[in-house]
Amino acid sequence: MLKTLKGLGLGLMALYASTVTAQAETKTITFLFTDDDQAYVERMAALSKEFEKSHPDVKVNFVSSGYDAVSKQLPVQLAVGEGPDVAKITDWQLAPYYLDMRPYMKDAAAYEKLHGDSLNLLRMPGINDPKSINGYVASQTFNLPFVNKTLFEQAGEPLPGPTATLKEIVEVSARVAKKTGVQIPFTMDRSGHRFSGGAFSYGSNYVVNDKFVFPDEPAKKYIADLYSWTQNGSFPKEMWGAAGGSQYKNMGDEFVNGNVVTYLAGNWMVNPFQKKIGDAFEWTALNAPCGDAGCFAMPGQTAIVGFKRTKYPEVVGQFIEFLGSEKVQREIAENFVILTGANIDNPHYKLSDQNAKAAMAVFLANEKNAPPAARVLEQKKGSSALYQQIVQRMSQLIVGELSLDETYKALVADTDKINAATGK
Repeated sequence: MLKTLKGLGLGLMALYASTVTAQAETKTITFLFTDDDQAYVERMAALSKEFEKSHPDVKVNFVSSGYDAVSKQLPVQLAVGEGPDVAKITDWQLAPYYLDMRPYMKDAAAYEKLHGDSLNLLRMPGINDPKSINGYVASQTFNLPFVNKTLFEQAGEPLPGPTATLKEIVEVSARVAKKTGVQIPFTMDRSGHRFSGGAFSYGSNYVVNDKFVFPDEPAKKYIADLYSWTQNGSFPKEMWGAAGGSQYKNMGDEFVNGNVVTYLAGNWMVNPFQKKIGDAFEWTALNAPCGDAGCFAMPGQTAIVGFKRTKYPEVVGQFIEFLGSEKVQREIAENFVILTGANIDNPHYKLSDQNAKAAMAVFLANEKNAPPAARVLEQKKGSSALYQQIVQRMSQLIVGELSLDETYKALVADTDKINAATGK
């Protein structure tokens, strides 16, 4: 009996030792994710768990955070060799920190075929290897105005037509608000990216001869118009003035609550709107607002990338390969109404709401209206800093800290500093 117990004791010790070893060998990676659609956030957390089940030695630490915190803190963390292993980003200036995952993927050729030219959007000239696989474009975005159709009907005002200028859209929104008693005629997210679509329509060009030139005369005209709309109440100053510095602020909930006539945002809001608005009112999207230079839908992208700082590049590569697979990308595209970078054949978007179907059709029709100059801007080093300065200076203008002329001069000085910092 003693011999048996002794044998059992040795067996337990061996089992304990092997368990400790297994625990010690667990490879933990952190995945930082942010999105306005909470259901999407929850699904990405669940997909992280799915990956864990098929990789018993891996732990995915899924972290969800607000966009503003990610945009400000992530560059600082990466610069000192810290931060997550994988993250969803909108800042293309993080390219120096990307991990090339090609060597760690099981079938890099199939992955590259699925994602095609969208992988080029992640590669910064002179920074990333032209054949590197740094992650994938999670979504392609376009900024357009959402409108509360019910309010237009109640006010007896027709919806703006396909060639309506931004000025015409703001003016009719103000008339609708006055007739219906709604608080906010027109608004947009507190974002330099959201601001910029109108600037391009006015004829502005942020980059000339590979240098930032802002504000040029069309941009000054646009800024003056936005300021005048805050002064007459068409674009309530509280929307941008309430937050400090360059802090991002989403205005989607105000639209959902029926407090906004027209809200300039993007196609990522279609799915949340169909869930949150329900049958409270009818809504849709308008074509890109026009200006002197044309009718432009400001383009953008989000991406999910891996970073060099990781201790486990092979795990990051396999995780990205899983998330970027055709099966997962199709599910994400269809269930969350997302224009992915992956080449998904005939996606069946889950749009049960007629308002959402109509809005998505407008976004798809406006893909061709992205200004080429905006694509150049998105990939230029320093663009994120310029976006932040635009938000800060516009806020100072709107709340009365700066005059129009002082705002222009401040933005010129900001632009000179960004050019100097980027070696231009």
